[in-house]
Amino acid sequence: MKVDFDTIPGSIRVPGRYIEFNTKTAVSGLPQNPQKMVLIALMTAAGSQTPNVPVNLFSDVQAADLFGAGSWAHLCVRQAFTNNQYLDLTVIGVADAADGAQAATAGVTVSGLPATAGTATVVLGGVAYATSVNADDTPDTVAGRLRTLLGTADSPAAAGSAAAVSLTAKCKGEIGNELALSASTTATGLKVSVTPFSGGEGNADISAALNAVAGKRYHIVCSAFGDDANAKRLSAHLTAVSNAIEKRGAIGVIGQRGTLAAATTFAGKLNDGRISVPWYKRAVEGSAIIAAGYAAVLAFEEDPAKPLNTLEVKGLGITSDADWPVYAELNNALYNGITPLTVVNNKVQILRAVSTYTKNATGTDDPALLDITTIRTLDYVRDAVDQRVALRFPREKLHERTPKKVRSEILDVLLKLEEAEIIESVMANAHLLIVERDPNDPNRLNVVIPVDVVNGLHVFAARIDLYL
Repeated sequence: MKVDFDTIPGSIRVPGRYIEFNTKTAVSGLPQNPQKMVLIALMTAAGSQTPNVPVNLFSDVQAADLFGAGSWAHLCVRQAFTNNQYLDLTVIGVADAADGAQAATAGVTVSGLPATAGTATVVLGGVAYATSVNADDTPDTVAGRLRTLLGTADSPAAAGSAAAVSLTAKCKGEIGNELALSASTTATGLKVSVTPFSGGEGNADISAALNAVAGKRYHIVCSAFGDDANAKRLSAHLTAVSNAIEKRGAIGVIGQRGTLAAATTFAGKLNDGRISVPWYKRAVEGSAIIAAGYAAVLAFEEDPAKPLNTLEVKGLGITSDADWPVYAELNNALYNGITPLTVVNNKVQILRAVSTYTKNATGTDDPALLDITTIRTLDYVRDAVDQRVALRFPREKLHERTPKKVRSEILDVLLKLEEAEIIESVMANAHLLIVERDPNDPNRLNVVIPVDVVNGLHVFAARIDLYL
């Protein structure tokens, strides 16, 4: 075996003891897999941060200052840290669309005279704003109290000063139409009614935000925007940064809160193995909030092969029993690339995390990338192999013994991945591991790496035989 040195030349004639340090063999395990998340959401003009410039955050208080209190960026950051307090989070604030953007508006009307004392409550975007009602209060008095509550800094809408409580979304665009609004009162004789948010138009373009992070590795890209154009932009970004050249594998998250038909139609337009769409039917929170919570939960799980079933997405209200999807809806959602969120024991949980990829290029049903864990596993295997080769062979000569050495190192990585229960059947597939010199390029090795990913235990089927 020939001993090679990096810093000790072979032409030394001066007597002495020359000893260098070799760190290429120091690492023999698998790489760490901390998950970095980037969130792209709307900010308001009150925010101090420059739009489309990424910033690393550690609290929603920072987000309120940088992106404007009550902005989607602020509220999404709060939701993300609610679900993962140790989250490595970078946020990019996006300004309202410059042309044609309109803010969604809504209203709260108070009428009638209260015969008894009670409480008047308005629920805006899943947050309850409640005020006491006295028997001698007038509708204007109650409306004034509600207006003060709804006009707090963290509210996603600004409350107008008219006799009725007028509300205007702080961020412009279609996203404002997702602000759910409802009202109730326990004071007899008093009525509190609402006019839902509508009229929001014009979506911001997230292209500049995506370009701002195109050169850095983020494992999860969460977009607050649920429109088709921005979803396609996210899909293109994920493809670009995750390819064989860039090797910065990432998955995207976009939330949905509407009907199953709307969600499946949206996912079908993407058909992307790197995008996961959490769907919480008729949630009072906006799709952006659903996405932020779900993405933070994904980021907490560093084992790429471990299923996310039953993990709770905190900060979401419990929907009405009548809105809970039935089995047929859940099964249909999973077959159409939608990740259902369900209510179990008064908690919102992930049923099964899947990607939107359902068909191959010929339109044939293809379950290859069904579970989001599959692409996460493949990304991690690539990272592990890439790290080992980079560490062991930074200045390697390519000769007839090189392919055997490289193959040995890759096989060792695969066996360690198998030990970690990330892949399986390594030795059974070892004959498929090919490392050979390129016939045309004398400086290149071509490698085929067989990877049998570990699947999740999603279905348990049993038969009970009765004997009398």
